[in-house]
Formats: sequence, C-alpha cells, structure tokens
Amino acid sequence: MLELNEVEQSRRDKIGELREQGIDPFGHSFGDALATTYIAEHFDELGDRTIRARGRVMAVRGHGKACFLVLADMSGRIQLYVRSDDLKEPAYDWFKKYVDSGDIIGVEGTLFVTKTGEKTIAVARLWVLSKAIRTLPEKFHGLTDVEIRYRQRYVDLMVNPEVRDAFEKRSRMVSHIRTYLTERGYLEVETPMLQPIAGGATARPFVTHHNALDQDLFLRIAPELYLKRLLVGGFEKVFEINRSFRNEGIDTVHNPEFTMMELYEAYSDLDGMMSLTEYLILDLVEKVTGVSQVHLGQRLINFTGPFARTTFDEAMQKYAGVGLEELRDDGLARRKIAEFGIHMDKSFEYANVINEIFDKMVEPNFIDPTFVRDYPVEISPLAKRMAEQRQRVQRFELLAGGMELANAFTELNDPIDQEERFAQQAAAKARGDDESQSMDFDYVRALQYGMPPAGGLGIGIDRLVMLLLGVESIREVILFPQLKRRESQD
Repeated sequence: MLELNEVEQSRRDKIGELREQGIDPFGHSFGDALATTYIAEHFDELGDRTIRARGRVMAVRGHGKACFLVLADMSGRIQLYVRSDDLKEPAYDWFKKYVDSGDIIGVEGTLFVTKTGEKTIAVARLWVLSKAIRTLPEKFHGLTDVEIRYRQRYVDLMVNPEVRDAFEKRSRMVSHIRTYLTERGYLEVETPMLQPIAGGATARPFVTHHNALDQDLFLRIAPELYLKRLLVGGFEKVFEINRSFRNEGIDTVHNPEFTMMELYEAYSDLDGMMSLTEYLILDLVEKVTGVSQVHLGQRLINFTGPFARTTFDEAMQKYAGVGLEELRDDGLARRKIAEFGIHMDKSFEYANVINEIFDKMVEPNFIDPTFVRDYPVEISPLAKRMAEQRQRVQRFELLAGGMELANAFTELNDPIDQEERFAQQAAAKARGDDESQSMDFDYVRALQYGMPPAGGLGIGIDRLVMLLLGVESIREVILFPQLKRRESQD
C-alpha cells in the first residue's frame, strides 16, 4: 500500500466523511462548462450571465469569510472568488473544510473584475468532482526534480504549463506532418509491430515469445521492409507514423521506444526525398512553431533554407582528418580509433570503424541542418549503389543540432544485390555483430516480383520535436520516457 503523510491521510479521512454525507467525492459528469481561456477572451460578451467552469484547484488563498482560488483546465487558468455571502452558511463552511488544492471541482457563478484588474468568477455553487489525496508541489518551486518529473509526468503536466505546451506543440507537429503528406497523395498505412525477422535497420532488437505460435518474435526496429513490400504490391506513395523499438542505451538523444515517420514513393529517388524533407521541415517551422532560429543550450540552430549539403567522405576528412579509403588499412584504422579515444564495443570491421568515427568525431559538428550524402555501401545494406562509384550508395542523413534527424535512400530494388548484402550482414551477425540485419528471404522474394524505382525517408519525430522546440533532452518530448524501475513506491 502506498504510504501517506499526515496531510494526505487527513484528505483521505475527508473522503470517508463526504461519503457519510451522501456525497460522492469522485463526482459525476459536468457539462455546459466554458474553457477558462474562452471566459477570459469573451469576458465582456458574457457580461452578467451565469456561467459554469471546471478544472483543478491549483491554489487557495485567503481565510475568514472569503477565499480566492486558481482554477486550471487544459486551456489555461482563471481566478475564483468564494465568499460566505454568496455560498451561504453552512455551504461556505463545508467548502472551507472539504475543498483543497489539487481537487477537481465544478463551479457556477457570475463574472467580475477585482480591484487589481483580475478577471474572476464569483462562485454561487460548487461541486467536488474528484477529491485529491496527494498534495501538489510547493507553490513557488513547482516540480523541478528531473527524475520525478519524468516518473510522475501527470504531476509535471499539472503544475508546469510550459511542459503541457510542449506536448501540445508536438501533437500539432505530428498532425501537420500527416496533413502535409496526405495532401500530396500519400496513403497512411499500418505495418506489424511484432515481426518474425528484425529488419529495416542496424540495431539490437527486443525479443518476445508468442505462445500460440510457439515462436520468438521481435519488436520492430523499423517498418521499412513491410512498407516497401507495399510498393511491390502496387501502392505508390505510403507513409506510417508509429513506434519502433531498439534495445540500446538511454541518453539525451536515445529512448528504446521512439516514434518514427517513414515514407516511400515509387518512381522517386534520393533528390526527391531531399526536397521533400527540406520543404516539410520548413513548412513545420513556418506554420507550427513560427520560429526559424532555435537555441539548443549554447548552440543556435538556423532552420532556414536551403539546407547545406556535403558528402560523407568530405565530412570525414574535414572533422576526423581521415578519408574513407584510408580507413580500409587496418593498421591506420586502429591507430585512428586509439587517437580519438573511441572504445569499440563491436567487432573491428570496416563498417563498424567508420560508423564509430562518424558518430563520435563528425556528427556532433553539424549544428545547422545539413544533408550528408553518398554513404559507404558497407553501412547501407538497403540503399541503391551510385552508378559512378559502386562502393557508395544513394543515401543521405539530415544532421542538425549535432545528431541525426532523418535518413533517406534511393531504395535498392535489385533482388540479386539485396540478397548478397543480406548474406554479408548475416555473416557479420554470425561473427558476433548482433546489430547486423538477418537474411529476409520473403523480402527478397518480394523484390523478385519487381519493385519500382523508389525513394524512401525516415524522420525521428522525437528528435525533430526536440530540435524545433530547443530542448536538450529527448525525454522532454516523450510523455513517458523509459526509466529504471525503482523498488520504492513512495
């Protein structure tokens, strides 16, 4: 049983007393109420009409024969004025005893402006709709402990309006992306979360077991291979916004459960995806956030077009001082890894070496949005090769704020090449690289029926929101981020 302090126990006792009086302390529906912001914005129009409002009591001040309360709902806050002349005895004494900060109430009354100019509801009737046992955080300090904010997001949202505003903006961004794509002919679809083969990305999956089928399944690391099967089936423009899962570390830019937007367009290519990505983000900036320059800590990110462009090899040479072909020399690669102080958790293979150097030494340098293209084939098993450079593929990542924001390919639709690359990935997995992809024979079979030339794009929604809002931790834009379980239930 959850422990209660003395004040909270007193509130629990009040619940019993209310029930003895025939009053349900957890209330009933309360219709015909006006939002607090509507009341404030239409104050003069409402005049001396009797109105109803509902919400949570955020503060109670005053004593004796009159009290002021702050009532909060999803739209905002408004002041309430409760006095004995309006509620009449014994209703006022009942209110003083049984209504506490944190309670959810409904009120009925008329409007007036206080001497200090505060728009206020003079309460004539009051109902308790849900009695709060737990007390709100201190009035002047709010909820500031970061871990408690994440563990008890419901309190965080309750007492920190800026947090709720961030999640409302996130919702508007996702809605805008959906509208932007559907207006351009993309069809929203849903593909499996539970997959027999973890494919579509290089990552360690979560494993579960299906009892009826008596087989292991994987929480998807990406929807890519199923979405491209739809192109084979005849759909030409599809997208999905949904969860993906990767059994990896947790830090300011990684959460094991995250939201991805992936889309695929038949008869498009990398350049088409680049234009779409840039226009979509600039449209979000213009129509949702309205701010093209965002501070991320001490860094200023400039979300204005056109975004800069460079190649993977150019970026490596500029920020790591070494080119892709040089790193094929095992001795040089080992010296560079040691020089950079990089600890290799994975096997010392070319693909892992260039990935680690790029992630640690190159990626953090890109603050303004920049398209980095022409990736090595060794780290891009699902992208189409460049015609003039067979060891490079038609792939870009959009980097911003020192992190990856989007990933796109001209999709590999050659089933022979795809099967060979899957075989190479499977061999790496057999050597101990558990993030490499497995052979997916059914996907190869699908390609053998013919997939049209296509472009594909994936955008990390959490990181996009994080950057556009200028917050430094991905946990600030995920309502319930993953945290290590605590034994205490206080």
